[in-house]
Amino acid sequence: MEETREISALFHLIDDPDMEVFSTVSDRIISLGTNIIPNLEHLWETTPDEAVQQRIEMLIHRLHYCDLTKDFIRWKNQSSPDLLGGALLVAKFQYPDLNVNAVLQDIEKMRRNIWLELNNYLTPLEQTNVLTTILYNYYHLKGTEINYSEPNDFLLNKVLDSKKGNALCNGILYLVLCDLLDIPIRAVPIPRQFILAYFDTDSALLEELTAGATEEIQFYIDPMSGQVFTQKDVDTYFKRISVPPTASFFRPMGTVRIIQHLLEEFAKCFENDKDNYKQEELLNLAQLLGE
Repeated sequence: MEETREISALFHLIDDPDMEVFSTVSDRIISLGTNIIPNLEHLWETTPDEAVQQRIEMLIHRLHYCDLTKDFIRWKNQSSPDLLGGALLVAKFQYPDLNVNAVLQDIEKMRRNIWLELNNYLTPLEQTNVLTTILYNYYHLKGTEINYSEPNDFLLNKVLDSKKGNALCNGILYLVLCDLLDIPIRAVPIPRQFILAYFDTDSALLEELTAGATEEIQFYIDPMSGQVFTQKDVDTYFKRISVPPTASFFRPMGTVRIIQHLLEEFAKCFENDKDNYKQEELLNLAQLLGE
């Protein structure tokens, strides 16, 4: 953005010790939109004062966050929000300059490798075994326990880079590939877990499936390892945690709800005082999706 007299004046006031003045200056800079980010980055590079640099970093973050909020609203309001698009928006919170095309290319390579091994004569279990074998054996995807000190484990782009993620992000990658391959696997909201289920239902009807009947489910998949579980295994789990299984636990989770859950879990990575503002922002985005 061309540096006008107003922008120059605003930049001179960024180091003002009066918080009221700085707040007014910040709001005006934010109102100018993301086009001002290159100017702010140049100011950061030419500013020796670390405290002022931190203020500039916060302004850049707020500008990206404003744009991200609009992107989430647009995504949510689509007739069929896609899981991959939602996961990439979550990644952009931490990596605003994310190369989306590189991620899409990685996903497409995975999809093609799996598609080449599939045919119409495979049983649901055989289909799942093909997907699991390529994802966990060929690509060496690893599952890690939920660890809120590892925010990258919640971000699809970093999981694709490192081939390591928690059940939630690995599960989202698994679901994205199933969606691209028309395999009727969906997440189900079993307490304290992120578990996938193969539904004995036409993919087009899955979104309308509200009965939550276990007879619609052929088997379950643990996205940590790709291991398959039976209904009996799941029933045993419910007994162990002393929770009575209800129909709602066996309904497919909607795409928006999955991304909302990802935002809520990702927010727990920022509970320290220094990053608490990030937690608040992520929870605001999650609330936005729930409205």
